[in-house]
Amino acid sequence: MALKTTPFDAAEYFDDAESQAELLVNAFETGDATYIAHALGIIARARGMTAVARDAGVTREALYKALSEKGDPRLSTLLGVTKALGLQLYAKPTNPDSLRT
Repeated sequence: MALKTTPFDAAEYFDDAESQAELLVNAFETGDATYIAHALGIIARARGMTAVARDAGVTREALYKALSEKGDPRLSTLLGVTKALGLQLYAKPTNPDSLRT
């Protein structure tokens, strides 16, 4: 008897702003560009890829490609997606003592 499986989509489990924010914070903390793009893709699918793509100023297909496992989104795409998701990116020093004035 063959084992029957169903596709898994993490977007189904990140259906509120708090869990989406936690996912994205975790992704950025790793510094892994692939994970960051993947996390943004999960959040975009959870909120509706068509609307996010429209608000980001890119086609739905381009957004899927940019946020795929092999995607490498341009900074302009990344900024457009975060804006469309109502998110703000900012940088903070990893070691405040190492800042030069």
